[in-house]
Amino acid sequence: MMTAVERKRRAGGDNRVRVLDQVVSVLVVRGYERTRFRDVSEASGVAVSTLQGYFGSREDMLIEALQHSTTTEVAEMERLAEGFEDPWRRLSALAERGLATPVPVWRMLMEFWTAAAHDEELRRHSERLDERYRRPFVSAVERGVEAGTFTPRDSAGAVVDVLIAAMDGLLYPRVLGIGRTPAEDYHRVVMAQLAWSLGVAE
Repeated sequence: MMTAVERKRRAGGDNRVRVLDQVVSVLVVRGYERTRFRDVSEASGVAVSTLQGYFGSREDMLIEALQHSTTTEVAEMERLAEGFEDPWRRLSALAERGLATPVPVWRMLMEFWTAAAHDEELRRHSERLDERYRRPFVSAVERGVEAGTFTPRDSAGAVVDVLIAAMDGLLYPRVLGIGRTPAEDYHRVVMAQLAWSLGVAE
């Protein structure tokens, strides 16, 4: 069901944040539709009544947990980018991290994107996250162009969109365990295509 207003967040402090991590742990195993207060209570040791006090409804708990988890993932990518001055090394590190996304994180993202297709607050959150997620990639390409390291065949935005599509395309094969191409081969092809798109001599 689509909602047009931001949900009201309740109290809880640091304990609430720790519970959000437990909610995600349960959600990636049981799925969005089958995760209940009782499941989170059993996993976290927090009473159902306390969870209800923190979040109000089951849906609000799940949506806040997904927002928390996806925001954390994007923040990790931003921190990773800050650790590299060289544009190619920065872009390579970002790409390799995305390609090596652990299955539990893919499961969380699968649940997030599925829920966002039916919930307006999550959809808006996904738009903001997408902007933040793309920024370090686009910035690395633009810096490489300015430094003369990259001579891209297309715009920075197009190169980044194709790279992210290649990374996100791993979601269902990894979650379902049906990938036909070994991970190292897939990574090598993606990185070779990226280098070619940017005119980088490997």
